[in-house]
Amino acid sequence: MAEIKLENVSYVYSEGTPFEISALEGINLTIKSGIVTGIIGHTGSGKSTLVQMLNGLVKPASGKVLIDNKDIWENPKEISKVRSRVGLVMQYPEYQLFEETVRADIAFGPKNMGVEEKDIEELVLEAADFVGLDRELLDKSPFDLSGGQKRRAAIAGIIAMRPEVLVLDEPAAGLDPSGREKIMQSIIGYGKSTGASIVIVSHSMEDMARFCDEIVVLSDGKLLMSGKKEEVFLRSKELVSVGLDIPQITSVMNMLSQSGIKVASNIYTVEDALSEIYKLF
Repeated sequence: MAEIKLENVSYVYSEGTPFEISALEGINLTIKSGIVTGIIGHTGSGKSTLVQMLNGLVKPASGKVLIDNKDIWENPKEISKVRSRVGLVMQYPEYQLFEETVRADIAFGPKNMGVEEKDIEELVLEAADFVGLDRELLDKSPFDLSGGQKRRAAIAGIIAMRPEVLVLDEPAAGLDPSGREKIMQSIIGYGKSTGASIVIVSHSMEDMARFCDEIVVLSDGKLLMSGKKEEVFLRSKELVSVGLDIPQITSVMNMLSQSGIKVASNIYTVEDALSEIYKLF
């Protein structure tokens, strides 16, 4: 599966005008193959711009984006090949649904890739199953689905292209806890089943702690830190200083530790916290 590298990448919106804004500055980063990478940062930190660069939706003003050590912009005419390898699910992807049926919407990507008609149906069904979308909904209009079903249908449309890297910008935004859990489990399930790399942008530290292997932290368009999630959450003071936080359960365990109760402070999920508390008894 693909490894993505960003080498000294910068991007400026409205360059050369009075409204010029630097979105990213000198980013050096490796998105490792076959793991789940989380990207966090305050609003306006550059998260969405960065993930749109991973599949060539946005071109760097300077620097390089490489997939398997090859510059994706070396031949701009072949950028569509990059987008079939790196699937990008935008925030609120349900607003991108447009076909008459859910089936046609999911099939749109594979058709554009030139997949033979006889193979497209199998990809559609597999993608629907990955995201937990009932097959009986495939012949309905996407606009007749519930909010959570629309979200799953939109993600299925990207998964049907079988990307080596699946990039999602706030995939669970606006969903209730049950819908959020189903979406996240579907995404992680796709990665585990196919070996694909997963990149998730989220404001939820709980999701970052539960699902990610490594975390990237952006602040004001710059790379503040990156590494294994345990390493990142240990730097809680730095996270708080740029408007972020650590998982709530970590704060609870830290307070227990500081009050003299012998529990580990490096706890990031409720499941790990329960295991640690059970040890007390």
